[in-house]
Amino acid sequence: MTVRERLHTNEHEPVEAILFGVVPHGDDRSAAEALAELAELADTGEFVIAGCMAQHRRHPDPQTYLGAGKLEELAEAVAQTGARVVIADDQLSPAQGRNIEEAVKVIVLDRAELILHIFGIHARTPQARLQVELARLQYQVPRLKRMWTHLERQRGGIAVRGGAGEKQIDVDRSEIRARIAALQQDLEKIESRKVREVRTRADRFTVALVGYTNAGKSTLMNRLTDAGVLAEDRLFSTLDTRTRPWRLPGGRVVLLSDTVGFIRKLPHQLVASFHATLEEALNADLLFVLVDGSSQNALQQLQVVEEVLEHLGAAHIPRIHVLNKADQISDRSVLTPIRSHGGVSVLVSALTGDGIPQLETALLEHLASVESDVILL
Repeated sequence: MTVRERLHTNEHEPVEAILFGVVPHGDDRSAAEALAELAELADTGEFVIAGCMAQHRRHPDPQTYLGAGKLEELAEAVAQTGARVVIADDQLSPAQGRNIEEAVKVIVLDRAELILHIFGIHARTPQARLQVELARLQYQVPRLKRMWTHLERQRGGIAVRGGAGEKQIDVDRSEIRARIAALQQDLEKIESRKVREVRTRADRFTVALVGYTNAGKSTLMNRLTDAGVLAEDRLFSTLDTRTRPWRLPGGRVVLLSDTVGFIRKLPHQLVASFHATLEEALNADLLFVLVDGSSQNALQQLQVVEEVLEHLGAAHIPRIHVLNKADQISDRSVLTPIRSHGGVSVLVSALTGDGIPQLETALLEHLASVESDVILL
């Protein structure tokens, strides 16, 4: 369950949250606009938004994230709304989280912990659950001093016991590190199997769908392959990679893989723990980089995806930019900055099928450019 055991196990009660963040000087967006993506994450994490608060400053305060005056405003907002949690739009240091919690007197979550919570909700396979648990424990280790009273008690998992004091925290830290080591061993075995599995497909051309979360990867996967992959209008609805055959015009069959979505400020613990899941993308012959063409933040989202691919060591893999959700774009001139990003781009609607023939043509042209007939004498 977590997120501090669903805020002390009132599991089915709606939990009101106040969102807060630091916005750079010169950014004239309102608090609601600046925190729109955090609000989507909070909604996906089953929180009720009680308010949004943003502070314009050059850098977050190293000790309290917000300035002293703004922190007082946040505490007042908590008292007035009765919110049980506040959520920051950045990953907080242990000191920042502790100091904010002392000021507002309710549980403080940061963006990383919220994303970890969402991944935990959507982890449906044993592999995904192991990956999420590993990332969550790695996040918790440096924060035990503040969080240990909220840690879960698990039978058959790590036994985090009650009792105050540094000695107990040391015991908890030791148990968590032992569990992390065991999880890493289990995931290394899974990754080895995944590498072997991917290598058995070396004779088949493979395409991996990558992109920002909720860009429509699963919908496109279903459109092209009748895969029956869960496709919801929610962030991170799919965590597991699925590979299906895709028959192109003319009869050629390639393999198409759907991968976990990326997002701005994705916790590095998740990127590391999901390495095995992303093996499909790392070993693909071609990437379809999906972009939600209807989003006003499409170019920034594309840049985030490119940064994550570079971090994973996949920057060298050829790609086609797939500008999705054409059915929701009234003025297609807004796509010009994305198309000028470089490379081949195709406008499609995974929902209606518009543009799919052009996407198939782009793939066939790419295949023709990288493959050549060999005549054996």
